[in-house]
Amino acid sequence: MSSPTKKSFLTEDWTVVILGFSIILLAIAGILLPVPAFSWNNSAELFEKVLSLENIQKILVQLVAVLVVAAAGALLLGNSVKAVFTGLPVVYFLTILALIITGNSAVKNLNLEAVIFSLIIGLIIGNTITLPTWLKAALSTELFVKIGLVLLGTTVIFSDILKSGSLGLIQALVVVISVWYFAFWISKKMGVDEEMGIMLSSAVSICGVSAAIATSGAIKGDSKKLSYVISLVLVTAIPMMIFMPYAAKAMGLSEEVTGAWLGGTIDTTGAVAAAGTLVGDVALKTSTIVKFSQNVLLGVAAFAISIYWTYTNNPLAKDKDTKPSLGVIWERFPKFVLGFLAASLLFSFVISPDTVSAVKGSLKNFQGLWFALAFTSIGLETNFADLFNKDSKKPLYVFLIAQTFNIIITLAIAYYLFR
Repeated sequence: MSSPTKKSFLTEDWTVVILGFSIILLAIAGILLPVPAFSWNNSAELFEKVLSLENIQKILVQLVAVLVVAAAGALLLGNSVKAVFTGLPVVYFLTILALIITGNSAVKNLNLEAVIFSLIIGLIIGNTITLPTWLKAALSTELFVKIGLVLLGTTVIFSDILKSGSLGLIQALVVVISVWYFAFWISKKMGVDEEMGIMLSSAVSICGVSAAIATSGAIKGDSKKLSYVISLVLVTAIPMMIFMPYAAKAMGLSEEVTGAWLGGTIDTTGAVAAAGTLVGDVALKTSTIVKFSQNVLLGVAAFAISIYWTYTNNPLAKDKDTKPSLGVIWERFPKFVLGFLAASLLFSFVISPDTVSAVKGSLKNFQGLWFALAFTSIGLETNFADLFNKDSKKPLYVFLIAQTFNIIITLAIAYYLFR
């Protein structure tokens, strides 16, 4: 990550809020970024659609937007603007390569998200060659993640909670709370550090990748630990997506119960949809409703985790007779979470549904791009040996145990509510 070259009066979190809301307000004003196409089935479609002149122009427009936002962030933080324009284009085109790979139909069928390929590409390059200083200076991982998280708030619409149905929301609340606390408890019992334990708990209980990223941002988590958690989420989602529908059929579960079970346990939205499709239309609808109910709890969870981490991670909190003041809590509180919540409230209660519908595609695409850029950066600056070493076994066991508990408890709740 680039180091400051002059004093800044803004923290990174407030800078992210300013940048995120600038993007949002420009979108509301009608200045929308084009959405490039990355889907392709064969080499002919790759060249005719993805690598067409029109699509390349869209990709270049997005590059300009990324550079402008990142340069503005560098100015506000007192960092090197030159580093943005020299190194970030390389990170961007590596990320585009990851998006093109993800867009292939065969890869899509595996429901692997772009961030995993961004990470893999970064890891391969970062562990093969020595990165030049000018490229290292452009790897502003936390800035990229937090911008993406503020934009993610625009997708969490409170009215959609009501549409998802009371049963889906009830299941989501019970599952998220019970699985999160179980996962956190088992991580403590197995000696996993609290930072990793919180990220694991959020990933397995709420909504996988997005929850892990949001939690890591809220607690200022280690990017290597975040990469490991996301790898676990994406890898375990594949066998669950394939085998759970057949297990449900073997148990004679109805489509409603099966859908609720799938939506409450599988940690990626794409894998949930794929698994629901294997069962039937009713299962697909129910699984989507339940998964969405969990997704919309992300903002509440991130806020609660931020408060918890701010309070307990303060040195004063170690003293039983001393509690950190409100001022200290506010100082340590990750302000970008407020940006996330403000974006959600803005799109839920202030912006008209027509406007939301008009801008959500462009904003969601741009949000995903920032996440992918972040994981390319993480890969480039991560030693592969640090990602999977002897210390990674305990978190793996915690994740598998927590996921097993998730499968069992969610099945019981789904059967009770949806039978």
